[in-house]
Amino acid sequence: MMATGIVRYGTMDERGRFVLPAEKVPVNAEVVVRTPRGVEWGVAVKILRDEAPEGEIAGEVLRLARPADYERQQDIRDKREPEVFKRCKELISRHELPMKLRAVEQLFGGHKIIFYYLAEGRVDFRRLVRDLASEYCTRIEMRQIGVRDEARILGLIGPCGHELCCRRFMATLKPVPMKLAKDQKSTLDPAKISGRCGRLKCCLRFEEEQYEELKANLPRRGVRVRTAEGEGDVVDYEILAQTVTVEMEDGARQKFPVSEVETVEDEKET
Repeated sequence: MMATGIVRYGTMDERGRFVLPAEKVPVNAEVVVRTPRGVEWGVAVKILRDEAPEGEIAGEVLRLARPADYERQQDIRDKREPEVFKRCKELISRHELPMKLRAVEQLFGGHKIIFYYLAEGRVDFRRLVRDLASEYCTRIEMRQIGVRDEARILGLIGPCGHELCCRRFMATLKPVPMKLAKDQKSTLDPAKISGRCGRLKCCLRFEEEQYEELKANLPRRGVRVRTAEGEGDVVDYEILAQTVTVEMEDGARQKFPVSEVETVEDEKET
C-alpha cells in the first residue's frame, strides 16, 4: 500500500492527498511536489496511516526540499514574483483594464505564472496575456478571485488577533448566511459581524452547532415557567449566558439562570 500524506501548496493554500516518496517525510517539511498544474512548492501538513481510506490523489511528492531548492524558491518569492507583479500592473494601466491585481504566483517549475485579480465583471485581457507571454516566455493564467479569496491570499490578521481562519486552516470557503447571525442573536451591525473580506465572519458558521446545543436548553418565548419569585412568561433569553427573562404576573421583568426555572405549560407562541 502506497504511503500518502496531506500537502498544502499554492498561493491559495490548496490541500490534497499526495503520494509520498520512499524517504521519510516529516510533518511540516517543505517539499517539491507534482500537481495537475505542474511542479510546485508545498508543505507536508499530515502523514496518513496505511489504514487511511482511499481517496482522490492530487499528485506526488517528488522529494524533500534541498538547499538548492530553498535558494530557488527564495529567489522566486523575493525577487521574481515582485518584479512580475510590478510589470503586470504597468501593463494593466497601459491597456486601461478594469481589474485590480492582487497576487502573482510563479510555479516552482517555472513553466507557468498565475495572476490573481479582482474585477466587477468579465475582463478582455487577451492583449495583456500576449504581452506577458512574450516577455516571460512561459504559460500565463489569469484567475479572477473574490474578496474572500483576496483575504486568504493576503493572510491578514482578524479582530481576534490571530491569522485569518481562511488562511490558517480552512480548505474551502463556504458561504455564511445572515440567518446564522440572527440565530446567534448577534448584532446585525455589518461593521461588527463582517470579517476583513467584508463578508460575514466565518466563525459564525463554526459556532452555529454550539449555539444550537445551548439554545435547546432554553425555553422559548411565550412559555409559562415557575421561578422562585413566582410564575411568569418567558419574553427573552441569552444563549451564551444561559439565562431567561421572565415577565412576572405583576408586569415586572426579571432575569433567571435557566437552571432556576421550570416549565409549567406548553409554549404559547414560537
